[in-house]
Amino acid sequence: MSRSGIGLGALWTFAVAARHLSFARAATELDVTPAAVSSQIRAFEERLGTRLFFRTSRTMQLTRAGEELLASTGAALRTIDEALRRAAGTTHRETLAVSSGSSFAAKWLVPRLPKFRQKFPDIDMRIDISDTLADFRRDEIDVGIRFGNGAYPGLRSDRLFVEDVFPICSPKLLEGPRPLREPDDLRHFTLIHLDWHAQDDIWPDWRMWLLAAKADKPDPTRGLHFSQSIMALQAAVDGQGVALGNTSLVGDDLAAGRLIRPFDPALKIASDFAYYLVAPRARADKPMIKAFREWMLAEIAQGGVETAAG
Repeated sequence: MSRSGIGLGALWTFAVAARHLSFARAATELDVTPAAVSSQIRAFEERLGTRLFFRTSRTMQLTRAGEELLASTGAALRTIDEALRRAAGTTHRETLAVSSGSSFAAKWLVPRLPKFRQKFPDIDMRIDISDTLADFRRDEIDVGIRFGNGAYPGLRSDRLFVEDVFPICSPKLLEGPRPLREPDDLRHFTLIHLDWHAQDDIWPDWRMWLLAAKADKPDPTRGLHFSQSIMALQAAVDGQGVALGNTSLVGDDLAAGRLIRPFDPALKIASDFAYYLVAPRARADKPMIKAFREWMLAEIAQGGVETAAG
């Protein structure tokens, strides 16, 4: 392997492509074409004599050599970037990288970001949407928002919500020739289901709710099935049926009248399972991470979610 001719530009292009696992997204950040990124990575691999990425028509992953190179050079590249900024006399603006699932980001986080940015105008933000727990070092993520039990080795976990699950629907379902008045009336309406990894024994489903409500006429298996909360909730807002909503995701829709709770009961999810804000313990008290954590907890504390039925 010849290292001659390996410049900082090629290494930087590799780091950006490795972070995004996408030549197209890397090209956007670097302000070049995807073809230019691909060409530079290919030349870099040839110079090193090893492959850095596994590429298919749809996916991209780092090889073991790529993972080792990113792990060993990532911190150094960030240090160089900061040094260049200082040498150029530019004002350094911090960027807070937040990883969140799509539903929580759309229904809670993104609508509230203007408040955070108004309070902390010197902090830029990057929102990374992913339904798996981030690799904080590889993905260059500062904080993550995830649903789970909060037991993440090496991470500080702050519980965000105490979750209840209850029926929600559009107000227009209370009207018409067969209005929704009591749980047994659900037999006349489409049940909207959420099928996802947390469903088994953790997240109440329609069978559990109907049993708690002592409603034996509706069939708990029929209806519309979605793999993401945001899609199930949108179907409910559109009046396509009745869904089971949870505290953290439906608060804004309830407050705005887009959704209502037609009746009780509300079911608690399994103990300890909730949305958590997580960050590596070694960096959890970094000023911008601490600021984001304290802002989120304060926002949740003062933004109560409607819990009364009707």
